[in-house]
Amino acid sequence: MSEIVTTERRGDCLIIKVNNPPVNALGFAVREGVVKALADVGDAKSVILHCEGRTFFAGADITEFGKPMQSPNLLDMIEALEACPAPVIAAMQGTSLGGGLETALGCDYRIIDRKGRVGYPEIELGIFPGAGGTQRSPRLIGISETLKMTLDGKPIGAAKAVEIGLCDEVADGDILENAFAFAAAVTDKRRVKDLPVPACDKSELDGVLARANKTRRGQLAVEKATEAVLAAAELSFEDALKKERDLFMELVGGSQAAAMRHLFFSERLSAKVDGLAAAPKSLGLIGVVGAGTMGGGIAMAFANAGFAVRLFDANADALKAGRERIENLYKASAAKGRMSEAEALDRLDRIQPADDWSAFAACDLIIEAVFERIDVKRSVFTELDSVARPDAIIATNTSYLDIDEIAAGTKDPTRILGMHFFSPANVMRLLEIVRGKETSDEALATALDAAKRIRKVPVVSGVCHGFIGNRMLKGYGREAGLCVIEGATPQEVDKALYEFGMPMGPMAMADLAGLDIGYDNRRSLKAGVDYEPLASALHDRLVEMDRKGQKNGAGIYRYDKGNRTPQPDPLVDDLIEDIAKEHGIERRAISSDEIVERCMLGLINEGAAILAEGIAQRSSDIDVVYANGYGFPRYRGGPMFYADELGLDHALARIEHYQSKYGSKWWTPAPLIVELATSGGKFSTWKRDS
Repeated sequence: MSEIVTTERRGDCLIIKVNNPPVNALGFAVREGVVKALADVGDAKSVILHCEGRTFFAGADITEFGKPMQSPNLLDMIEALEACPAPVIAAMQGTSLGGGLETALGCDYRIIDRKGRVGYPEIELGIFPGAGGTQRSPRLIGISETLKMTLDGKPIGAAKAVEIGLCDEVADGDILENAFAFAAAVTDKRRVKDLPVPACDKSELDGVLARANKTRRGQLAVEKATEAVLAAAELSFEDALKKERDLFMELVGGSQAAAMRHLFFSERLSAKVDGLAAAPKSLGLIGVVGAGTMGGGIAMAFANAGFAVRLFDANADALKAGRERIENLYKASAAKGRMSEAEALDRLDRIQPADDWSAFAACDLIIEAVFERIDVKRSVFTELDSVARPDAIIATNTSYLDIDEIAAGTKDPTRILGMHFFSPANVMRLLEIVRGKETSDEALATALDAAKRIRKVPVVSGVCHGFIGNRMLKGYGREAGLCVIEGATPQEVDKALYEFGMPMGPMAMADLAGLDIGYDNRRSLKAGVDYEPLASALHDRLVEMDRKGQKNGAGIYRYDKGNRTPQPDPLVDDLIEDIAKEHGIERRAISSDEIVERCMLGLINEGAAILAEGIAQRSSDIDVVYANGYGFPRYRGGPMFYADELGLDHALARIEHYQSKYGSKWWTPAPLIVELATSGGKFSTWKRDS
């Protein structure tokens, strides 16, 4: 035995103990040790598989991702569990995920701690359980329930696991002692693979598949996982297991799984900043200025993580309305079963309205979330500067504005930075943390720590107009807008990008956000320098006609009362024709391929500039921003990963094609693309010279 896997004999029971911190990942040493232990059971009448620490096997060893699997592989280990002459009991505490749950299903019985959770998260990596999970689970819980777990990817609790038949018993107290007591009463083997697959309720199955096809639109793993699970009822166990493996290997070697693995690792890397050694400040009380939708969402994000929050708005009516909005959101969550009524009340109680600015004197971190105007924000910072403790960190939630300009008006710009939340802030995972030229390492480390504690995915950005996400968006939006003027209808543009994988087309998204938001933002920019006026000409005309989008029932599309479904509007079609004639543009048919290519290249070219300028530390950070904040399809890995997959020589050639067609004003290739295309390099491996 190794130090990782040891055995202990207790009477007639052999206990196999695994200790592979921090999460008992199923690496080679674990698999080898367990197989060797099972080969030496002797005369034991029962076996317990137990993991030291806080968790059972939490899944695969991520260091083995993308590498050839060493023997014994996970399938070999599970077969050894099934072949053991004595019944094997899995003692499951903490999380039993992916291969960990598949391992437990290779055992004859499963005892789970009351706080334990089990699940198949592999779908988030573009794959599905490939070590028998799609074959053994249906024999315990049926086809529909297996598909629900496989396609949803979220873990379920111990009580639910026992209720549906995945586990045999909930344990209170010491999990090993409970398993030992259970083992004493067990006399027979009960291999899961020998059980029949229960009959399937087709209507229930159709519902599961409909939900998955909606939430995971475009993901090949949905189709392949379904095929594997259905095989459990159609083929022998051995044949179905082989089919599962073939489908699994097809996905593992595919582009979608590669893209989603890329994001998996990128999201863990994005919080790491080169050269940052400072420790974060301890955080207790959080302050939020502004009780609108964004401020309320930020307050909820911190309250949900257990923080006490002081919420203030200079407008007393707005503060009252904001608190009521938060209360209603918590009530709705409780009504849907997402939390108990007691938990909803507890979270609401953590958010206390403040009467005046003095309430921020005790706060460790204060986040401003007021109207997106530099004069308004500087006024707020002046107030905060006068009441906040000297060591408090003060952040602005601006989406575009200059952090350095805001900080310049304060006593101590080293404690100022940006924390750009995405709406709704209590739901969206992305948090852009903007480091100003004076921002201290401590302030940055504190913001990163806060992001972790409220379960956000942080990405650090430098200062520029729009930071990473919104700055890149201008190229995407510009080409979408120009395609409409040049000949495509708004619905054709939206359809092309929706079919590419975006959750919503740019025209429908503009209506959702409010056309007046972009209109107001452009008033502070230079037409022809900061943006292409022709691309936004339609939007501007519509705002001037008081068509602001969904908020007042008409924008690029019209909206029937009580219905948010965009409806094409002949008035807008005529307006587009008028704008094209005014600018001497002869409209033409534009293919969906051209629409997608121009919009994606607009993103990629600006992303390359951002990377070269040091606004983003690494290309994967840009991908994290777009996958988590802008709905870029995860199965494409983000715009920079997508560019690498296209080939930067191809991307350069296509940018140069549009440069020759439309001129160099917006289509000059970013120097970094030229450099990498010429050298055969990739964004993913490029590092800026220090």
